[in-house]
Amino acid sequence: MPITVISDRIKFFINRTRERLWVKPLASCVLSIAGALIAKLADYTQLAQILPSVTVESVETLLSVMASGMLVIATFAVGSMVAAYGSASNTASPRSFALVVADDVSQHALSTFIGAFIFSIVGLIATKNGYFQHAGHFVLFILTIIVFMMVILTFVRWVDRIARLGRLGTTIEKVEKATAEALKRRRDAPNLGGRPVESKYYTGLAIPTDSIGYLQHINIAALQTYAEQINGYIAVAVLPGSFIVPGRPLAYIDAESLVPNDVDCSLVTSAFLIDKERVFDDDPRFGLVVLSQIAARALSPAVNDPGTAIDILGILTRLFVGWKTQMGSEYTPEVKYDRVTVPELSIQEMFDDAFTAIARDGSGAVEVQIRLQKMLSILAAMGDDAMRDAAIRHAQRALAYAEKNLLLPEDIATIRKISSFAFDDPLEERY
Repeated sequence: MPITVISDRIKFFINRTRERLWVKPLASCVLSIAGALIAKLADYTQLAQILPSVTVESVETLLSVMASGMLVIATFAVGSMVAAYGSASNTASPRSFALVVADDVSQHALSTFIGAFIFSIVGLIATKNGYFQHAGHFVLFILTIIVFMMVILTFVRWVDRIARLGRLGTTIEKVEKATAEALKRRRDAPNLGGRPVESKYYTGLAIPTDSIGYLQHINIAALQTYAEQINGYIAVAVLPGSFIVPGRPLAYIDAESLVPNDVDCSLVTSAFLIDKERVFDDDPRFGLVVLSQIAARALSPAVNDPGTAIDILGILTRLFVGWKTQMGSEYTPEVKYDRVTVPELSIQEMFDDAFTAIARDGSGAVEVQIRLQKMLSILAAMGDDAMRDAAIRHAQRALAYAEKNLLLPEDIATIRKISSFAFDDPLEERY
């Protein structure tokens, strides 16, 4: 299997394991056991002649204090993290849970506390059973002091982070960062490294799937390898984030000497990773959806926080402006896989993901409608025809929502004036 295919799979696997809370604590436990036992190696050297004496009682006392304290701190850390995760799901969106769990500082803190506990238990058992000699006791003592320092520094840093983890503002920042990174990757490879689609009609042999769920990742390198083997071309028909049902074609194979019975469909379908949930990595639209859902929750009568929706409108505008700024007219993406065609993201669908729910749920809040119209006018003036069409369509739709739900004629007139950019005819001729 080519190296590019393997590295692509490994990269996606690493990103998924970062979202698993048990990975770093497990690695910390293994390192802790190794660290506690490595002190024995000093007993086989000449270090005993030059190292100062350390009493066994002092080492056992330090390890006992650490063993009793780390279990309590680790339990407290787990409780605080669970509370933060629940807060993130309740105040922002359940779809942001994976980003909160993947917080590096919290995972590092939990790993350090559990690792220190395992280290102290292993060291204490070995010491009480006479496993170490003079040099080993000294090395274990030094390692214990180092672990103590790591625990203190980690705890101080973690307390500062846990005070913010799960807060609405922190969760929004994480979602924005994940969305921006996904958009950047898609800007660098609009067609995921393949060739752009030249026709909206697919030809060739359709490759369906028996799976159901969301498409999380496409291994374009694997499709390129198979296309080279059959001396043909593969047209990808779906993008990450699409909901896949049995029988829906994932791709189409076009080859001159193609015999349908000779096609190994499993080699094609295995390049499409389908699972129960959407992920942020290759799905920029998912980030836009999550941001829109957070704004919609803030606009619900139970929360009534239009300020959060206004802030998210600014974030969405910043993301779209960054998308357009990088995707200049002179930009030519690199084609790494010339036998695979992949469709680009639809700016119309991206605007639907970002602004539809906010326009609907914020239709009765004049301040939200004003900010929405202003943000759409900024995007309409970016110089991109597709983005302008999408912005105009959503401005008109938002105005229709506002006219239906705003109570004061003065508020409606204000929204009409701001949204005049979305209409070709003069304002006074329309109303």
